[in-house]
Amino acid sequence: MRIGLHLPDFTWPGGPATLGTDLARIARAAEDAGFSKLSVMDHVWQIGTVGPPENEMLEAYTTLGYLAACTSRIELLAWVTAVVYREPGLLAKCVTTLDVLSGGRAWLGIGAAWNEAEARGLGLPFPPLAERFERLEEALRICFQMWSDHDGSYEGRHYRLERTLNSPQPLRRPHPPVLIGGGGERKTLRLVAQYAQACNLFAGPDLERKLDVLRAHCEAVGRDYDEIDKTVMLSLDPGPHGENTDAILEELRRLAALGVSHAHARAIPGVASITPLEILGERVIPVVATW
Repeated sequence: MRIGLHLPDFTWPGGPATLGTDLARIARAAEDAGFSKLSVMDHVWQIGTVGPPENEMLEAYTTLGYLAACTSRIELLAWVTAVVYREPGLLAKCVTTLDVLSGGRAWLGIGAAWNEAEARGLGLPFPPLAERFERLEEALRICFQMWSDHDGSYEGRHYRLERTLNSPQPLRRPHPPVLIGGGGERKTLRLVAQYAQACNLFAGPDLERKLDVLRAHCEAVGRDYDEIDKTVMLSLDPGPHGENTDAILEELRRLAALGVSHAHARAIPGVASITPLEILGERVIPVVATW
Protein backbone atom coordinates (compact mmCIF):
# COMPACT_ATOMS: atom_id res chain seq x y z
CA MET A 1 0.00 0.00 0.00
CA ARG A 2 1.09 3.55 -0.73
CA ILE A 3 0.07 6.81 0.96
CA GLY A 4 -0.61 10.10 -0.83
CA LEU A 5 -1.34 13.63 0.37
CA HIS A 6 -4.25 15.81 -0.75
CA LEU A 7 -4.24 19.60 -0.25
CA PRO A 8 -7.84 20.88 -0.38
CA ASP A 9 -7.42 24.00 1.77
CA PHE A 10 -5.28 27.08 1.08
CA THR A 11 -6.55 29.33 3.87
CA TRP A 12 -3.36 29.18 5.90
CA PRO A 13 -2.07 31.26 8.82
CA GLY A 14 0.20 33.53 6.78
CA GLY A 15 -2.43 34.31 4.16
CA PRO A 16 -1.73 34.76 0.43
CA ALA A 17 1.55 36.57 1.10
CA THR A 18 3.23 33.38 2.35
CA LEU A 19 1.12 30.84 0.48
CA GLY A 20 3.82 30.04 -2.07
CA THR A 21 6.55 29.39 0.50
CA ASP A 22 4.15 27.47 2.77
CA LEU A 23 3.03 25.29 -0.12
CA ALA A 24 6.61 24.55 -1.14
CA ARG A 25 7.50 23.62 2.44
CA ILE A 26 4.58 21.21 2.76
CA ALA A 27 5.30 19.64 -0.65
CA ARG A 28 8.95 19.03 0.22
CA ALA A 29 8.02 17.66 3.63
CA ALA A 30 5.54 15.25 2.04
CA GLU A 31 8.15 14.06 -0.45
CA ASP A 32 10.79 13.63 2.26
CA ALA A 33 8.31 11.70 4.42
CA GLY A 34 7.72 9.18 1.63
CA PHE A 35 4.28 10.13 0.35
CA SER A 36 3.80 8.73 -3.16
CA LYS A 37 1.37 11.30 -4.60
CA LEU A 38 0.54 14.95 -4.02
CA SER A 39 -2.77 16.34 -5.24
CA VAL A 40 -4.90 19.47 -5.27
CA MET A 41 -8.57 19.93 -6.06
CA ASP A 42 -9.79 21.25 -9.39
CA HIS A 43 -12.11 23.87 -7.95
CA VAL A 44 -12.20 27.63 -8.36
CA TRP A 45 -14.15 28.23 -5.12
CA GLN A 46 -13.69 26.42 -1.85
CA ILE A 47 -16.11 23.51 -1.36
CA GLY A 48 -18.58 23.35 1.52
CA THR A 49 -17.04 20.36 3.30
CA VAL A 50 -13.80 22.32 3.74
CA GLY A 51 -14.93 25.92 4.20
CA PRO A 52 -17.02 28.78 2.78
CA PRO A 53 -16.67 29.57 -0.93
CA GLU A 54 -14.93 32.84 -0.10
CA ASN A 55 -11.89 31.01 1.30
CA GLU A 56 -8.69 30.93 -0.74
CA MET A 57 -8.58 28.51 -3.69
CA LEU A 58 -5.77 28.10 -6.23
CA GLU A 59 -6.21 27.04 -9.85
CA ALA A 60 -5.19 23.40 -10.09
CA TYR A 61 -2.78 23.13 -13.01
CA THR A 62 -0.90 26.33 -12.22
CA THR A 63 -0.44 24.99 -8.69
CA LEU A 64 0.70 21.58 -9.93
CA GLY A 65 3.30 23.23 -12.16
CA TYR A 66 4.62 25.10 -9.13
CA LEU A 67 4.68 21.88 -7.10
CA ALA A 68 6.62 20.17 -9.89
CA ALA A 69 9.34 22.80 -9.51
CA CYS A 70 9.37 22.38 -5.71
CA THR A 71 9.78 18.58 -5.75
CA SER A 72 11.67 15.88 -7.61
CA ARG A 73 10.08 12.47 -6.89
CA ILE A 74 6.48 12.67 -5.75
CA GLU A 75 3.75 12.10 -8.36
CA LEU A 76 1.38 14.99 -9.11
CA LEU A 77 -2.27 15.24 -10.09
CA ALA A 78 -5.55 17.08 -9.77
CA TRP A 79 -7.90 15.06 -7.58
CA VAL A 80 -9.90 15.38 -9.77
CA THR A 81 -10.16 17.54 -12.91
CA ALA A 82 -13.69 18.73 -13.71
CA VAL A 83 -14.02 17.56 -17.29
CA VAL A 84 -16.15 20.48 -18.47
CA TYR A 85 -13.83 23.20 -17.15
CA ARG A 86 -11.26 22.71 -19.96
CA GLU A 87 -11.56 21.56 -23.55
CA PRO A 88 -10.08 18.04 -23.82
CA GLY A 89 -7.34 19.07 -26.25
CA LEU A 90 -6.14 21.73 -23.83
CA LEU A 91 -6.45 19.35 -20.87
CA ALA A 92 -4.27 16.76 -22.62
CA LYS A 93 -1.75 19.54 -23.27
CA CYS A 94 -1.84 20.63 -19.60
CA VAL A 95 -1.14 17.12 -18.32
CA THR A 96 1.53 16.57 -20.98
CA THR A 97 3.26 19.80 -19.98
CA LEU A 98 3.14 18.83 -16.30
CA ASP A 99 4.57 15.40 -17.13
CA VAL A 100 7.43 16.78 -19.22
CA LEU A 101 8.41 19.52 -16.78
CA SER A 102 8.16 17.21 -13.75
CA GLY A 103 10.30 14.49 -15.32
CA GLY A 104 7.44 12.05 -15.88
CA ARG A 105 5.47 12.42 -12.64
CA ALA A 106 2.04 13.51 -13.86
CA TRP A 107 -1.27 11.68 -13.61
CA LEU A 108 -4.58 12.69 -15.13
CA GLY A 109 -7.19 12.67 -12.39
CA ILE A 110 -10.60 13.35 -13.92
CA GLY A 111 -14.31 13.22 -13.17
CA ALA A 112 -17.68 14.40 -14.40
CA ALA A 113 -17.73 17.59 -12.22
CA TRP A 114 -20.38 18.41 -9.62
CA ASN A 115 -20.03 21.96 -8.28
CA GLU A 116 -22.65 23.85 -10.23
CA ALA A 117 -22.46 26.97 -8.05
CA GLU A 118 -18.82 27.72 -8.83
CA ALA A 119 -19.28 26.89 -12.52
CA ARG A 120 -22.27 29.21 -12.86
CA GLY A 121 -20.50 31.81 -10.74
CA LEU A 122 -17.49 32.08 -13.05
CA GLY A 123 -19.29 31.32 -16.28
CA LEU A 124 -17.81 27.85 -16.78
CA PRO A 125 -19.73 25.22 -18.76
CA PHE A 126 -21.95 22.96 -16.68
CA PRO A 127 -24.31 20.87 -18.83
CA PRO A 128 -26.69 18.27 -17.37
CA LEU A 129 -25.21 15.20 -15.69
CA ALA A 130 -25.84 12.78 -18.55
CA GLU A 131 -24.02 15.09 -20.96
CA ARG A 132 -21.13 15.56 -18.55
CA PHE A 133 -20.61 11.80 -18.52
CA GLU A 134 -20.72 11.71 -22.31
CA ARG A 135 -18.11 14.47 -22.39
CA LEU A 136 -16.01 12.60 -19.83
CA GLU A 137 -15.79 9.53 -22.03
CA GLU A 138 -15.02 11.59 -25.13
CA ALA A 139 -12.36 13.55 -23.24
CA LEU A 140 -10.65 10.31 -22.22
CA ARG A 141 -10.64 9.11 -25.82
CA ILE A 142 -9.21 12.42 -27.02
CA CYS A 143 -6.46 12.37 -24.39
CA PHE A 144 -5.45 8.84 -25.33
CA GLN A 145 -5.42 9.78 -29.01
CA MET A 146 -3.26 12.83 -28.33
CA TRP A 147 -0.89 10.68 -26.27
CA SER A 148 -0.49 8.22 -29.15
CA ASP A 149 1.26 8.32 -32.53
CA HIS A 150 -2.03 9.17 -34.23
CA ASP A 151 -2.48 12.92 -34.79
CA GLY A 152 -5.51 12.73 -37.04
CA SER A 153 -8.89 14.25 -36.46
CA TYR A 154 -11.40 13.35 -33.77
CA GLU A 155 -15.12 13.52 -34.42
CA GLY A 156 -17.44 12.95 -31.47
CA ARG A 157 -20.85 14.05 -30.37
CA HIS A 158 -19.56 16.94 -28.25
CA TYR A 159 -15.99 17.54 -29.42
CA ARG A 160 -14.47 17.93 -32.88
CA LEU A 161 -10.72 18.27 -33.31
CA GLU A 162 -9.22 18.72 -36.77
CA ARG A 163 -5.76 17.51 -35.77
CA THR A 164 -4.77 15.96 -32.44
CA LEU A 165 -1.14 17.01 -32.64
CA ASN A 166 0.61 16.96 -29.27
CA SER A 167 4.29 17.87 -29.25
CA PRO A 168 6.18 17.11 -27.11
CA GLN A 169 4.64 13.86 -26.03
CA PRO A 170 4.56 12.91 -22.32
CA LEU A 171 7.64 11.26 -20.89
CA ARG A 172 5.52 8.59 -19.21
CA ARG A 173 4.68 5.91 -21.77
CA PRO A 174 2.36 4.80 -23.12
CA HIS A 175 0.71 7.80 -21.43
CA PRO A 176 0.30 9.44 -18.03
CA PRO A 177 -1.79 7.15 -15.82
CA VAL A 178 -5.47 8.01 -15.46
CA LEU A 179 -7.47 8.10 -12.23
CA ILE A 180 -11.24 8.48 -12.53
CA GLY A 181 -12.88 9.87 -9.41
CA GLY A 182 -16.29 8.86 -8.13
CA GLY A 183 -18.16 5.77 -7.09
CA GLY A 184 -21.14 5.80 -9.42
CA GLU A 185 -21.86 2.13 -10.00
CA ARG A 186 -23.50 2.32 -13.42
CA LYS A 187 -21.37 4.90 -15.27
CA THR A 188 -18.26 5.94 -13.33
CA LEU A 189 -17.00 2.49 -12.41
CA ARG A 190 -17.73 1.29 -15.96
CA LEU A 191 -15.46 4.04 -17.27
CA VAL A 192 -12.79 3.01 -14.76
CA ALA A 193 -12.93 -0.55 -16.08
CA GLN A 194 -12.65 0.64 -19.67
CA TYR A 195 -10.09 3.43 -19.44
CA ALA A 196 -8.42 4.03 -16.07
CA GLN A 197 -5.37 2.86 -14.21
CA ALA A 198 -6.93 3.84 -10.86
CA CYS A 199 -10.29 4.52 -9.26
CA ASN A 200 -11.03 6.67 -6.23
CA LEU A 201 -13.56 5.68 -3.60
CA PHE A 202 -14.27 6.53 0.03
CA ALA A 203 -13.67 4.37 3.09
CA GLY A 204 -17.37 4.00 3.89
CA PRO A 205 -19.53 0.94 4.58
CA ASP A 206 -20.29 0.52 0.86
CA LEU A 207 -16.63 0.26 -0.20
CA GLU A 208 -16.62 -3.53 -0.54
CA ARG A 209 -19.74 -3.43 -2.70
CA LYS A 210 -18.25 -0.73 -4.93
CA LEU A 211 -15.19 -2.89 -5.49
CA ASP A 212 -17.42 -5.85 -6.38
CA VAL A 213 -19.23 -3.65 -8.91
CA LEU A 214 -15.91 -2.59 -10.41
CA ARG A 215 -14.85 -6.23 -10.65
CA ALA A 216 -18.07 -7.04 -12.54
CA HIS A 217 -17.50 -4.16 -14.97
CA CYS A 218 -13.96 -5.42 -15.57
CA GLU A 219 -15.27 -8.89 -16.35
CA ALA A 220 -17.83 -7.41 -18.75
CA VAL A 221 -15.20 -5.53 -20.79
CA GLY A 222 -12.45 -8.14 -20.51
CA ARG A 223 -10.21 -6.05 -18.23
CA ASP A 224 -7.95 -7.50 -15.55
CA TYR A 225 -9.38 -6.17 -12.28
CA ASP A 226 -5.96 -6.44 -10.61
CA GLU A 227 -4.46 -3.98 -13.11
CA ILE A 228 -6.43 -1.13 -11.53
CA ASP A 229 -5.13 0.70 -8.45
CA LYS A 230 -7.89 0.95 -5.88
CA THR A 231 -7.48 4.26 -4.10
CA VAL A 232 -9.42 5.55 -1.11
CA MET A 233 -9.63 9.12 0.16
CA LEU A 234 -9.69 9.45 3.96
CA SER A 235 -8.39 11.53 6.85
CA LEU A 236 -5.10 10.46 8.42
CA ASP A 237 -4.38 12.66 11.43
CA PRO A 238 -1.78 11.00 13.67
CA GLY A 239 -2.26 13.57 16.42
CA PRO A 240 0.40 15.99 17.67
CA HIS A 241 2.43 13.20 19.30
CA GLY A 242 1.44 10.24 17.13
CA GLU A 243 -1.17 9.00 19.56
CA ASN A 244 -3.52 7.98 16.71
CA THR A 245 -0.94 5.88 14.87
CA ASP A 246 -2.28 2.48 15.97
CA ALA A 247 -5.83 3.39 14.91
CA ILE A 248 -4.57 4.60 11.53
CA LEU A 249 -2.66 1.37 10.95
CA GLU A 250 -5.72 -0.68 11.90
CA GLU A 251 -7.89 1.18 9.39
CA LEU A 252 -5.28 0.92 6.65
CA ARG A 253 -4.88 -2.80 7.36
CA ARG A 254 -8.64 -3.21 6.90
CA LEU A 255 -8.53 -1.36 3.59
CA ALA A 256 -5.54 -3.34 2.37
CA ALA A 257 -7.43 -6.56 3.09
CA LEU A 258 -10.14 -5.36 0.69
CA GLY A 259 -7.54 -4.79 -2.02
CA VAL A 260 -6.99 -1.05 -1.60
CA SER A 261 -3.50 -0.22 -2.86
CA HIS A 262 -3.38 3.54 -2.23
CA ALA A 263 -4.73 5.60 0.67
CA HIS A 264 -4.95 9.30 -0.12
CA ALA A 265 -4.85 11.47 2.99
CA ARG A 266 -6.58 14.81 3.25
CA ALA A 267 -4.19 17.44 4.56
CA ILE A 268 -3.80 17.43 8.29
CA PRO A 269 -5.17 20.51 10.09
CA GLY A 270 -2.55 23.02 11.15
CA VAL A 271 -0.52 23.44 8.00
CA ALA A 272 1.88 25.72 9.88
CA SER A 273 3.50 22.54 11.25
CA ILE A 274 4.96 19.67 9.23
CA THR A 275 5.08 17.42 12.31
CA PRO A 276 2.04 15.28 11.29
CA LEU A 277 3.67 14.56 7.92
CA GLU A 278 6.90 13.56 9.65
CA ILE A 279 5.02 11.28 12.06
CA LEU A 280 3.25 9.54 9.19
CA GLY A 281 6.57 9.20 7.39
CA GLU A 282 8.25 7.67 10.43
CA ARG A 283 5.50 5.45 11.85
CA VAL A 284 2.96 4.67 9.12
CA ILE A 285 4.40 4.85 5.60
CA PRO A 286 7.29 2.37 6.21
CA VAL A 287 4.85 -0.14 7.70
CA VAL A 288 2.16 -0.02 5.02
CA ALA A 289 4.79 -0.07 2.26
CA THR A 290 5.43 -3.72 3.15
CA TRP A 291 1.78 -4.80 2.74
